[in-house]
Amino acid sequence: MSDIEEIEVRGGQGQVLDPETYRDSIGTMEQSGKRRWVFPRKPKGKYTNYRNIVSYLLLIIYFSLPFIKINGNPLLLFNVIDREFFIFGQPFYPQDFFILTLGAIASLIFIIVFTIAFGRIFCGWICPQTIFMESIFRKIEYLIEGDRNKQMKLDRQEWNSEKIWKRTLKWFVYIVISLIITHFMFMYIVGYEQVIKIVSEGPFAHPTNFIVMILLAAAFYFVFAWFREQVCTLVCPYGRLQGVLIDKDTINVFYDFKRGEGRSKWRKGEDRKAAGKGDCIDCHQCVVVCPTGIDIRDGQQLECINCTACIDACDEVMEKVGLPKGLVRYASENEIEKETQFKFTGRMKGFSIFLFLLVGFLGYLLYSRGEMEAKFIKPAGSTFFVKEGKIINTYNYTFLNKTNEKKMVTIKVMAPAHGEITYSASSKIPVDRDKISKGTINISFPEDEMKLSKQNITIGVYDMKGKLIDSYQTYFEGPFKLQF
Repeated sequence: MSDIEEIEVRGGQGQVLDPETYRDSIGTMEQSGKRRWVFPRKPKGKYTNYRNIVSYLLLIIYFSLPFIKINGNPLLLFNVIDREFFIFGQPFYPQDFFILTLGAIASLIFIIVFTIAFGRIFCGWICPQTIFMESIFRKIEYLIEGDRNKQMKLDRQEWNSEKIWKRTLKWFVYIVISLIITHFMFMYIVGYEQVIKIVSEGPFAHPTNFIVMILLAAAFYFVFAWFREQVCTLVCPYGRLQGVLIDKDTINVFYDFKRGEGRSKWRKGEDRKAAGKGDCIDCHQCVVVCPTGIDIRDGQQLECINCTACIDACDEVMEKVGLPKGLVRYASENEIEKETQFKFTGRMKGFSIFLFLLVGFLGYLLYSRGEMEAKFIKPAGSTFFVKEGKIINTYNYTFLNKTNEKKMVTIKVMAPAHGEITYSASSKIPVDRDKISKGTINISFPEDEMKLSKQNITIGVYDMKGKLIDSYQTYFEGPFKLQF
């Protein structure tokens, strides 16, 4: 088969390693510890097409979400500087931090459970690092420098006019793409209006923002132009996390060693089964397409991101030589060892149900908070006063409207029920959406009802239909009385 490439990688000195040396070494590192640059062949096949569709959809979502608003609020905004957070158009405040914390914990549990059941599917299909690298930067590289063989040839040749203009063009496009990604990332922090304003007014009007954008763009460029797969193999903690989470029932990209070994080169017309040979023809196509430079036939490895490129490459070869597909496929270790068909086991069903419940819990956290947060605080140093047989306390109130509509509220004493309220202004208090309203009220009780010098009371906030929106428990001060 002339179209099956021999394995070739660039080492520290540009040397070509033989297949056996490559097989027994780490994909992106020489045995001497030097960086080994990986030139993956352009993948093609069923799973690659599916991943492209998913990638394009996620990229469309990433570049469009900053412009979507719900009831005038951004769909997603994480403005840490001004402490403004919007999730699905709903505003969140520092007071809601406990909800975000619980949501983060639930998300971590989700990741753990998902990994136990389905391995690193996230890494190959959804991870931003993979999406940007394989669906943008790698495709630009293929377009400018060509596929694997052309890239290796260009890398080995001297810095002539061809190499200079191709590398310069690639690096320039990488810089532009990195700047675009950075600007859109900023839109998730300060909003697209502010980003457009910063860009239109120029760097001298916003030097701090300009410097931060340049630094982030440089970081993106560094990652996708040079660091690349080492983010997954050396930096990302998720790969290490999966090492302690997966077991023999976890779904991963696996090589069917029972069917494939012993591997040997393909000979036309040979009865491989009678000769005691496995289905693997040792063509290395599963290796040359791997973006992290590993050999999937060596078993489950932390460097494998489940990108499915090796599945498509192997299936293509099996189809050409007339052998069954699926030598490399999505499977569990138990499925390979026991030679059974894939089944959606009770364990996976249980984990899937648990994942569904977690997603529901996250949704509940986002929408379970109250419409308004009310606080009634006695001014510092204030005390009670007595007038016309009534004990009077002063309170400063703060209302935070967490909804997307203007509220008109009033205040009532819930317990004890005989409290009277005197307003500094109107008894109908307007609170604009996503705003804070402050004011002062006086609460009085008949003097003969106050038995304690400090007595707990509950104050309720109601809408104009009489619906309780929020309540707050505080204390009411009165004169000290001796009890006999």
